[in-house]
Amino acid sequence: MPAYVGAIKVTSVSSSSIFHIGDAYSIQPMSTAKTYAGGGSFNTGEGINVHLGHSSTFVYDKDFIDQGITTQG
Repeated sequence: MPAYVGAIKVTSVSSSSIFHIGDAYSIQPMSTAKTYAGGGSFNTGEGINVHLGHSSTFVYDKDFIDQGITTQG
């Protein structure tokens, strides 16, 4: 069903982003990334206390590819 959209202000769109308004059959990413981080790395908020005695991040990945990029045309 078509939609009517009011005013939109786009401040920025990065190189691997998708800016979408309206109907779409399929939207797929054109880049992938893998992030490794230790315990307590992505905590957000106020007054967070993280106590880690010993923290290890294992980055071995035997299959190498988690999400392949293919294009449909």
